[in-house]
Amino acid sequence: MSRRYRKLTFVREILLLLAAAIWWIPFYIIATLSLQDDAAINERSLAFPITNPQFDNFSEAWSGGYSPLGDGLLSSVIITCGSVVVIVLLASLAAYTISRHASRLNNVLYLLFVIGIVLPYQLGLIPAFVLLREMGLVGTHAGMILLYTGIELPTAIFLYAGFIRTLPKEYEEAALVDGASPIRVFWSVIFPLLAPVTATVAVVTALFVWNDFFTQLVFLAGTSNQTLPVAIYGFVGEFAAQWNYVFAGIVISVLPVLVFFIIVQKQLVRGFAGGIKS
Repeated sequence: MSRRYRKLTFVREILLLLAAAIWWIPFYIIATLSLQDDAAINERSLAFPITNPQFDNFSEAWSGGYSPLGDGLLSSVIITCGSVVVIVLLASLAAYTISRHASRLNNVLYLLFVIGIVLPYQLGLIPAFVLLREMGLVGTHAGMILLYTGIELPTAIFLYAGFIRTLPKEYEEAALVDGASPIRVFWSVIFPLLAPVTATVAVVTALFVWNDFFTQLVFLAGTSNQTLPVAIYGFVGEFAAQWNYVFAGIVISVLPVLVFFIIVQKQLVRGFAGGIKS
């Protein structure tokens, strides 16, 4: 029996539409400023409609500036994708071992990972910089992937461990009876079931790495491997700032993340809900 459309339902829908409109205000501001020149930004920055949209801002931001956004986008993609892959592989294996093999050592390791979530990673940036410099990895993609793996691994293990504990052990027990090795059980039986939490880990990690500015500024500034946030910062000078190019760069940086989120949104919601449904 279907529910009747009531006045309260109508009021709720109006409130949700208003909330969505308020949520879109920052996107409107960014899009508006990205389509204006410097003079228009100073005179009528948020005026609607835009009388003379400057679509050339995007091409200028893409290929111009101290560090072209095209090169920064490539570095961001390499570092983000590399970090996500490494973290997913290591965190899923570590969380599976901790969750399925109870021991004092595993409990201590899990506690250390939880502590790693609480402690701010900025406390270890100077030792990390010295270590990566000694290894010759400062300013490289590999060095940043290694650094972000250490930063985000505790959170990923925490999410994976909580999800794995909700999985029935009958899945892997049946595979072991059939003669599968433990590593085969993990990759063929358990890992496919981790798709929801894997999407969650991937999105959380990708958003952090993609949007991070301070760490990338410290380790990549002045190199040829500068990422998108550092490249956008190149349009802000000591005495003047090219705000139209800055906001055009922000629009460019948002689009890949938006597409990625649209692709994994269903798995992301399942991952936050936790568990699997039979």
